[in-house]
Amino acid sequence: MNVSKKIRRLAGVLLGAAALCLPATLSAQGTSQNPPPGRTFVPSANELARLSMSGSYLAARHAGTQRDAAAAAAYYRAALRNDPKNNELLQRAFLSVLAEGDVEEATRLAEQVAAVDRNDRIARLVLGVKALKQKKYQAAKQNLAQSVRGPITDLAATLLAAWATQGAGESKAAIESIDKLQGADWYALFKDLHAGLILDLSGAKKEAGKRFDRAHKLDSTALRIVESYGSWLSRNGSRDEALKVYKAFDAQLPRHPLIVEAMDALNKGKTLPPLVDSAQAGAAEVLYGLGAALGRRGGEDLGLVYLQLALYLAPNQPLALLSLADLYEQVKNPQLAIKMYERVPTSSPLRRNAEIQLATNLDTLERTDEAKERLNKLIASHADDQEAIMALGNILRARKAFNECAAVYSKGIANISNPEKPHWLIFYFRGICNERDKKWDAAEVDLKQALKLYPDQPHVLNYLGYSWIDQGVNLDEGMKMIRRAVEQRPDDGYIVDSLGWAYYRLGNFEEAVKHLERAVELKPEDPTINDHLGDAYWKTGRQLEAYFQWSHARDLKPEPEELVKIKQKLASGLQEESTAANAQKPGGG
Repeated sequence: MNVSKKIRRLAGVLLGAAALCLPATLSAQGTSQNPPPGRTFVPSANELARLSMSGSYLAARHAGTQRDAAAAAAYYRAALRNDPKNNELLQRAFLSVLAEGDVEEATRLAEQVAAVDRNDRIARLVLGVKALKQKKYQAAKQNLAQSVRGPITDLAATLLAAWATQGAGESKAAIESIDKLQGADWYALFKDLHAGLILDLSGAKKEAGKRFDRAHKLDSTALRIVESYGSWLSRNGSRDEALKVYKAFDAQLPRHPLIVEAMDALNKGKTLPPLVDSAQAGAAEVLYGLGAALGRRGGEDLGLVYLQLALYLAPNQPLALLSLADLYEQVKNPQLAIKMYERVPTSSPLRRNAEIQLATNLDTLERTDEAKERLNKLIASHADDQEAIMALGNILRARKAFNECAAVYSKGIANISNPEKPHWLIFYFRGICNERDKKWDAAEVDLKQALKLYPDQPHVLNYLGYSWIDQGVNLDEGMKMIRRAVEQRPDDGYIVDSLGWAYYRLGNFEEAVKHLERAVELKPEDPTINDHLGDAYWKTGRQLEAYFQWSHARDLKPEPEELVKIKQKLASGLQEESTAANAQKPGGG
């Protein structure tokens, strides 16, 4: 499984939440002012002082388009100091500061925004959360009542207000407000979960159990529902039933660290604590659940706001930290993702997973030695940590350290006593490393094993079939494999390229052109595919078009060794000896 996808699974988002219409003006995080890849640029006080109001505003807008809330916030605040009565600047500064995660500053700006527009829903939400944190429950409810306007905000405001009501000692009224809320079908998951949590915290054990049971029947794969129900069962004389709930989840989503920890505790005769222990923790759970769901379903901007507010209420909530880190990865800001992973408590069973993903982000920032060091430490302490092994192997493979990556994948394979379908990937990756390291016999064994575990897996069919054709062996079977791969992935430019290049290697140049033209349509910016099409054009007498494709391939920044070959063809055309030498391995590895 892709490590980033694993982190999203670990975050335990409620599956019923849907991506809906979100405010377009909110900014997430990214890069600006051409900083190093993945790094944010925040102007210094001296740099800000030299800018005019219009200069600060334009710089802020640019940072916003680059999804860099930190820089945008700094520039908008500078512009606002020069024009404090400008309401548009105020609104933009507020949203950028909130997205940056400075909730204390955002609340000060929210007060000013609310003074201009008393019904601004995001300002009221922030003010409501601040009041809730301060245990000013009546003020929280008043502000939250003014933050409703749409499916997500209606649900969020109602649940947050219910937690404020519970904090004020009025649990019955809190449940009544939740039950009165009408909305989409997926509301039921959040309503039953939070009603159960409120009832559990208030001592209404029997009624809490009914709500948890109802939520569990709606979705037995929602992590927080499973945790809440299992915890309640363990504290109400049903340890075996609690284990049954956790084991059912584990059968569908194996080895989740929080579930493993819970089952270990139950097997030792322990009871499990409630999911939340205060109104503030309950409100944080609302914001985390909705924020994580939105982040996964295209609502990154509002999801970012909710997650920042969740961490304002519960700074060390590991699932909220993982979700926010994953969101930063989605908007291509690995540096901020790293900061979130570093905040995951060392006592949390999720810390190892955070360490693994932290290492992959270090590699993204070209800090590969640090990434390898972290992963090697994890593997040294737990030799059976397949996630860490896969992450290290993937980094080495991407860095073309093929001998090393094969050795790392071998450590993972040594841990597998009975290979099953999910293990196809590690054999496939080791096969790639062995083949690139010119150890074809070992590579072929791995690729065949991957195909045995997962028959008709398109990437394996593509790689093995192409490799055979490239070597001039098993030609019919190799071509059948590639065709089956294309049938499954007709819009995968790399696999279509393999089919076209296979025809080229077999001397069927007209058929090669047809498929390579299609591959270029699918992946127009790939230098290898454009280079292949140039070769095929040359072989069919279309020399002018061949030169055009080679020129295009040259400009797309191919690998250095391929650039040399392309320049030779541009200088003197395609020589016969270049045909075999130019053969390149299929994509998708």
